[in-house]
Amino acid sequence: MHLSNLVGKAVGIIGLLALWAGTGPASAEDAPWRVGLARAKVTPEEPIRLSGYGGRSKPSDGVLSDLYVKALAIEQPGSRPALLLTADLIDVGGAFTNEICRRIGKETGLKREEILLVPSHTHAGPILVFEAADYGLKGEQLAAVERYSAKLMEQLTHLAVAAMADRRPARLSWGAGKADFVMNRRERTGDAVKIGVNREGYVDASVPVLRVDEPDGRLRALVFGCACHNTTLGSENLKICAEYAGYAQEELERKDEGAQAMFVIGCGADANPYPRGTAALAQQHGRSLAAEVARVAGGKLRPVGGPLRTLLDDVDLPLASPPSRERLVEMSKGPSYLAGNARGMLRMLERGEQPPRHYRAPLAVWQFGRDLTLVALSGEVVSDYVPLIQKAVGADGLWIAAYANDALGYVPSKKVLAEGGYETRGLNFVPGFFAPEVEDVLVAKVHQMVQHARGGQPAKGSEPGGHRQQPLGRRSGGRAANFAWQRLIVRTTPQTLMPIVVTRSDKVPPRAPAIVHLSGYSISKEYRTTR
Repeated sequence: MHLSNLVGKAVGIIGLLALWAGTGPASAEDAPWRVGLARAKVTPEEPIRLSGYGGRSKPSDGVLSDLYVKALAIEQPGSRPALLLTADLIDVGGAFTNEICRRIGKETGLKREEILLVPSHTHAGPILVFEAADYGLKGEQLAAVERYSAKLMEQLTHLAVAAMADRRPARLSWGAGKADFVMNRRERTGDAVKIGVNREGYVDASVPVLRVDEPDGRLRALVFGCACHNTTLGSENLKICAEYAGYAQEELERKDEGAQAMFVIGCGADANPYPRGTAALAQQHGRSLAAEVARVAGGKLRPVGGPLRTLLDDVDLPLASPPSRERLVEMSKGPSYLAGNARGMLRMLERGEQPPRHYRAPLAVWQFGRDLTLVALSGEVVSDYVPLIQKAVGADGLWIAAYANDALGYVPSKKVLAEGGYETRGLNFVPGFFAPEVEDVLVAKVHQMVQHARGGQPAKGSEPGGHRQQPLGRRSGGRAANFAWQRLIVRTTPQTLMPIVVTRSDKVPPRAPAIVHLSGYSISKEYRTTR
């Protein structure tokens, strides 16, 4: 065996031994937090279409690893609690997330801004109901997705209740390591960019780790991150799998049956695992990540104090002006990652409508005293945003997550938009391509919210990039520029909740009927909304 492999294995073993040793005994008085944990297996019990790759047409034909949803409820005595939900799922649509949070709030009393839902983005998990139309599901394939999604909502609600009931004294500490398998996937081929291997390209290889201990120092939970697609397995795979993130959690929990491991994905929209292509490689990456998490968690960590402040706000991300009809017709013929949005825009123009100018996206910030800032972006965010946000708010004590709360699509940087490639594909469920200004607007909003969460006054005027901030405070039915697009839920059957998009002109009275388009369909219907 090569010397470097021996050293790597030794480091991993030492890290795991140190991890289970804990950080030393303490009394309950030294535990400033109360933490509750819960988890549930959500592996589909019947064949189901898998999400993530558009070329699949057959349902799943087996299971490589189980899928889980997990919850961590946290509070300081005398303050409001918060809830982190993680899931071995491809994405969570905005309307789907809001319905889950509504149910959880009804059962637990938690406010919307106190709940954060982050999927792992595995490409070997089931399609969910909010994306079924985009995959063209019909008949029994659609019915299976509807059954799974309805049960999943119930499981997530019960999970939240269980975690809230489990709260007891705990200590928090955190640190960061580095992953060794994250590869920039934007490979240049002449004047074009394709999905491949870019060894010189930037990636966020950091591995943030939050450790939760009993007052006596025994490990209770590890929350960790990695900014990389869960795409070790390719489109030919038809077996359910939690991918490298699931294998890493499994490895950590195997070492201590009483501990819970939770994965929070970062800004990895332009990063893939390397190498990739087999289940064995997914397991290898999972073990590598688990060893690094264990090494960090078993080393010297920074204590995390309170209070915890949770913020949730919306940011109106600017969309590019639609191309000409002739250009849209050309784009609708390929490449495939541009064709869907182009066809959607053509359908809108045929109905006499104009595509939206903005997409309203959720943005969350959790501030743990002066020690840790968790920024949770929505959508598939490219890695360029990590140094941009670090520069805007400071890198010390900063954890940047993505894919949270809404699967809106790819969020590119100015650089990515200028270069082209798959990550410029735009929105997922409504037509739209992002404008270069999206970079400045998003970074400015993060800066504003972090400053507010840390106790500073929201900045006045312009922010990094020269864009004015939006007022702080989430709006449920506000309007953006010429049109506002709002993701709602329509109950299409007793068991099915489908996301819809509401388009409203500024000139329409607030209680007037809004034009509603069911996501993925070309038809329009009128519904009377009550906001």
